[in-house]
Amino acid sequence: METAMMADIGSNMTVVRSSRSRWMAAALLGALLAGSATAATGDNANVVRDLAGRVGPIIGSASACPDIARPRVQFIADKFQQVIRETASNEAERDDLSRLLDRYVADGRTAVTAGRTDCKLAERQLADLEQSLAGKAPSSPPSLAAVIAPSSATAATAPTAPVPQPLPTSTARGVTASEIRFGMVGPFSGPTKELGRQMKLGIDAAFNRVNDAGGVEGRMLKLISADDGYEPSRTADAMKQLYDKEQVFGFIGNVGTPTAAVAVPFALERRTLFFGAFTGANILRNDPPDRYVFNYRASYAEETAAVVHYLIKLRRLQPKQIAVFAQQDSYGDAGFAGVAKAFRALGLNDAAILRLNYKRNTVDVDDAVNQLKAQKLQVRAVVMVASYRAAAKFIEKTKDQFPGMIYSNVSFVGSTSLAEELMLLGPRYASGIIVTQVVPAVGGYSSAVLEYKNALAKYFPGESPDYVSLEGYVAANVLIQALKRTGPQLDTEKLIDVLENTRNLDLGLGAPLTFGRAEHQASHKIWGTAIDDSGKYQSFELE
Repeated sequence: METAMMADIGSNMTVVRSSRSRWMAAALLGALLAGSATAATGDNANVVRDLAGRVGPIIGSASACPDIARPRVQFIADKFQQVIRETASNEAERDDLSRLLDRYVADGRTAVTAGRTDCKLAERQLADLEQSLAGKAPSSPPSLAAVIAPSSATAATAPTAPVPQPLPTSTARGVTASEIRFGMVGPFSGPTKELGRQMKLGIDAAFNRVNDAGGVEGRMLKLISADDGYEPSRTADAMKQLYDKEQVFGFIGNVGTPTAAVAVPFALERRTLFFGAFTGANILRNDPPDRYVFNYRASYAEETAAVVHYLIKLRRLQPKQIAVFAQQDSYGDAGFAGVAKAFRALGLNDAAILRLNYKRNTVDVDDAVNQLKAQKLQVRAVVMVASYRAAAKFIEKTKDQFPGMIYSNVSFVGSTSLAEELMLLGPRYASGIIVTQVVPAVGGYSSAVLEYKNALAKYFPGESPDYVSLEGYVAANVLIQALKRTGPQLDTEKLIDVLENTRNLDLGLGAPLTFGRAEHQASHKIWGTAIDDSGKYQSFELE
């Protein structure tokens, strides 16, 4: 939130000019941070509202002055957010106080840009606040009692200057002076276990890399995993194990859509971070977004839209020649809905799209194969929303009977595992199979990919680069950048405020990453890849 405050401000109020106003703001902020205000909670909220009108314009005017260092302004903004969090009695009051501060910050910036105040005054006002927070009271300030003017009893005990106290350490669950614990629920057994293993591998590589550099504010990042076998019936217990027993701070890299349908409500009920899940389903992409759910990757709707556009516009297929092979659950539903939406966006009728189903955690594709054979109209392309073993089995049973068939898979399939399964059958089964990706080609030389490969080789020698582990690595690095910006006094609300103000983060992917209060998906980029005769993925343009 604070970054947005610095960037998006504007309105019509004059900055507080008198030295008395500066002393009052300094004394109020310092006293509240020191915990010395003795009014009741409701009174404190009123004090903070008054304080916002004094400190907000100073933050705004200082942020509009290029010669005033950004970290100085951000420090004051962070302190005020701390005051708001500690004063507000509920989330609605916290949001109300934050919006009020934003308005006053906007007023302060406008005062500078409109010439109603100057940067010399802004510098003096900011310095006064800094001195107050450092425990150095400006010369001859009024007493805090005179500033707040509460009840006579309160006024009699109010200090004349803020009492300096050390900054508190974080009291958030899963956070100690030396460690931050994150949880991950995924399949570490069963037919899709490679997806869980690879996702964890990528996150661990990113965590190990930052830990070797000293961690985040001296804290080591630790990932604790739990196995749900890609079965929603096991997900709740896995989440409870990590949250209650392991006391994790938040969740990162959970795998799957049907399992997310259980995990996301669990995290939301506890107001716990749910970050970078390995799924593109819309249940993690509500409008407006759920406050505690953040996605790195593009959605399945975006992946399937890209491939439908490719098939119709570039490969010149007729809509009726496209079918969907999908897992019979919410994952398959999400992919199918994406295809239908893409049809509608192109002005096409989506009512007659052929859907071929199979059951989760099986390779029983016979019904889908027989249904495809029974079609009178020739199907020339199949958009697949499946796991790697089921996808490979479907290709194996249809490749010879439908020569020239175009097979396309969404990224969740597990690209490396799919290629390996198909190459065991023979190169002709693998060659030409399309997989849309949400990360760049692992065979490329982008900065992000080279950094990932170096980390993988260092911490997990012998492991081959993989699209799933690369996604885990990238998602973890987005989170790490936010953790660094949050600072030592880590808590969930502050971290989310920082995430929501992430703009144009450049990790070397070739596409900047951005979050916002109305946007909790960092990337919308889709890369096209296809397997060659040697079982390697080659990039190609989808547009």
